[in-house]
Parts: sequence; C-alpha cells; structure tokens
Amino acid sequence: MKITLSYGGGGKETNKLINELFYKYFDNEILTKSEDAAIIEGSERLAFTTDSFTVSPIFFNGGDIGKLSVVGTCNDLAMMGAKPKYLTCGFMIEEGLEFDELEKIVKSMAEELKKTGAKIVAGDTKVVPAGSVDKIFINTSGIGEVIRPGISASNLKKGDKILVSGDIGRHGTVIMAHRYGVETELKSDCKLLWDEVKALIDAGLDIKALRDATRGGISAVLNEWSEASGVGIEIEEEKLPISDEVVGLCEIFGFEPMDLANEGTFIVAVSEKDALKAEEILKSFNQNASIIGEVTDDDKVILKSPWGTKRVIELPKGELLPRIC
Repeated sequence: MKITLSYGGGGKETNKLINELFYKYFDNEILTKSEDAAIIEGSERLAFTTDSFTVSPIFFNGGDIGKLSVVGTCNDLAMMGAKPKYLTCGFMIEEGLEFDELEKIVKSMAEELKKTGAKIVAGDTKVVPAGSVDKIFINTSGIGEVIRPGISASNLKKGDKILVSGDIGRHGTVIMAHRYGVETELKSDCKLLWDEVKALIDAGLDIKALRDATRGGISAVLNEWSEASGVGIEIEEEKLPISDEVVGLCEIFGFEPMDLANEGTFIVAVSEKDALKAEEILKSFNQNASIIGEVTDDDKVILKSPWGTKRVIELPKGELLPRIC
C-alpha cells in the first residue's frame, strides 16, 4: 500500500492513517482523545497543539500561508477553551523563493499574533534544494491557557444543539477557484476565533464541544463527534448557511460544501437551554451564524431536507482538495 494524497484530506483515509498507524505506535490516553489540542497532564490549565501548513497557492483571497499558520494553531487552542499564549514556528523554504514573498508571509503572521496577544518564542528554518518542497511549508506548535476546562468531543448528549459560527465552505472554495483559474471576489474565512469563543465562555453557557471545521469540513467534524460521543446528529439542510458563490462553484466543479475546508468557522455543541443565547452571541460576530441541528440517540450523522427526506452524511472520501491548509 502506498500513501496517496487522499490520506491528507481530513476524511476517511486520514482517519484510517491516524487510527491504524499513529495510534498503534503512539498510543496514550491523551493522544487518543483526538481533540484539537491536548490538555497537558498535571496541569489542566495548559493546552498544547501542533499543525503543519502546505497550502497551494501560498497567497489567496483573504490570506496567505503565514496568516493561515498562526490562525490555524491559535484556533485549535481556542477550540479547547484555551487562550493562545506561545507559539513555535518551523519554516521549510524551497531554494529560490523570493525574499519579498517570505517577508510578506512573516509580516502577515506578525499581524495575526498582535490580534490575539500570542508570541512566537522559538523557531527553526531549513532551506532545501529546489523541488524538495513547493515554495514553503510551515509548522507551528502552540500553548494556550485553558479558560474553560472540560470541553470535549466526547461530551455530547441527546438533545444538545449544534450551531455553526458562519457560512461554510469558503476557504476550500477560494483555493479551488485559484487552482482552476476562476475569477471570484469570494474571500477565505481565514481568521482568529478566540474572541467568539471567549464571548460564549463569558456568557456562562454550557458548552459541550467546539471544533473548527478545517480539512473535511463540517462533515468530518460531525462524524468525529458522533463517534467520540456514541451519538447521532441530525442537521437541517435549510439551516446550513452557504453563500451563493460557494453553492455556484460547488455545482460547477462537483463538490459538496459540507466537505470543504473552513479556516474561520467553527461548530459548537451546547445544551438545549443555551442554544438561542449562543446563536445570539455568534450572530453578533457573523450574521450567518445559525442553529443547524441537534444530537440524537442514533449512531449516524443525518441531513434532513426541507421536504422531510433524510440522507446519511459520511466522512469525506478520496482526494478532495489536497494542499489546502
């Protein structure tokens, strides 16, 4: 068996790689919780995460690989109720990359760091021969201070409500448009999410789980939650916020918006009693935020159409859009 691009897509093949290889050799009770960040043993107030970024193109509508690397790592910490504090950064740079391009990337990283107050406190740089990497790859690790402990994908119970913080599929659609040379004014949703998460925490809501819907989109998140909590999830199709531009481009190229990556949109599960308040808070940041469904006692993720028909939403399969984040 050979590793194909589909193994990096965030869907079924990625889960197979994680569960059947990495967990086999790196098995421990922290790692196998499969959260966006690990709560460090002996200090429940610290969260730790790492990520690597290989987006192509490295500059896109709404951001670049530098902004993406800071946003992606800080958002993973935020999804565990942790305020981003310290980051490390490793650059793998292809020989021949223009210095001006590298400076633009580093500058955008600095701008995002200022917004959240986090600092890059250690790093590493490798320059490799032309053709070894595609222009630049970035790895970032982050440590955050846990403000709201107990958030986990395994917390969901029947009756909990599922919300999305904004319209879905933007980042994946923008990258797709760049790849196919399609002109569009659509911008990636790439942004920091800590302010929205903190607003939910400050309101004292019963937050069960948080997850930014990156590779594999909300389809992957909902399936991972369903498996982790041993529950079903039913989503109302008409409640899913999707822009006309995303719908149109997905129809042209044959993609499902629920499978496409987001870089500034997250899913949150809260107790039923707090759902309307959570929606109100999220709408103050993005009017497209919406309650999209609820947790059931089934074991599948179901999409219910406006006409009452239902279909199972599975983990994305195959090579969807590689090199997107």
